[in-house]
Amino acid sequence: MNVADAMTPREDVVTVELPGTRDDVLEYLQERGFSSVPVVKRTDGREEYRGLVSREELIESPDEDQLAVLMRDVPTVTADTSVEEAAHLMLDAGTRRVPVVDGELEGIVTVTDVVRAIAREEVDVDATAGDVATKDVNTTYDATPLPVAEREIYYANVPYAVCLDDEGRMNGILTEVDIIDVARVVEGEDDTGDSFAEQDDEWMWEGIKAIGRRYVPTRNVELPAEPVSTFMSDDLVTVSTRKSVVEVAQALITEDIEQIPLVSGDELIGIVRDVDLLEAL
Repeated sequence: MNVADAMTPREDVVTVELPGTRDDVLEYLQERGFSSVPVVKRTDGREEYRGLVSREELIESPDEDQLAVLMRDVPTVTADTSVEEAAHLMLDAGTRRVPVVDGELEGIVTVTDVVRAIAREEVDVDATAGDVATKDVNTTYDATPLPVAEREIYYANVPYAVCLDDEGRMNGILTEVDIIDVARVVEGEDDTGDSFAEQDDEWMWEGIKAIGRRYVPTRNVELPAEPVSTFMSDDLVTVSTRKSVVEVAQALITEDIEQIPLVSGDELIGIVRDVDLLEAL
């Protein structure tokens, strides 16, 4: 199966244009649940692909507003690349989307597109949930304030946290999508402190030589301080170790989720993320 058979074609791909701001991307991520958005620039009536902006960049760089700085380069594929090759390219690059480019943007193939192909048995895979699951699970207490849980997710370098109740039992899951849904960009001021000529280093504003205090405008992502239980999904779907990767893929697509807890009886023993399924190809 080739990328052409699995990708989202250009006419259905949502993009943002240079020059632009983080608000342009945040709108799409919040309204449509995307994980990233391609960035294009129109030059002499021709559209040029420039890069991707993902929800990770928005969360990790709250003070940056310009798309040109927030976007990052990722590998590209062509329409005749195999789905298996595209899947491994995404894994190697640590990206959830790979643009399909042949001179211009022709479409995009995502982790979800590959998972959908697995669910439809359009690619060969012979593995179980237990084979691909990650045994180390990121968790948080369901009474944790959301801003703290967001930092826990950030430092764990995963897009989710399984939520535990007072007895340590699993009772929900919080994802980056849940966080983006309630994030609000606010204006403010940062005090840069005193700046002296001899203090110049990578943290200083280049070329500023002054005595006194300076203030610069900044933009920050503000999150509600309510507990995680207010925002988590508590209608959990789980899988057992013996479920096939195809069945896991079908559950992910049906429930429109990116990860699913692995259980043995009532005990949480791992997590299967959609990207884990790509490892089985």
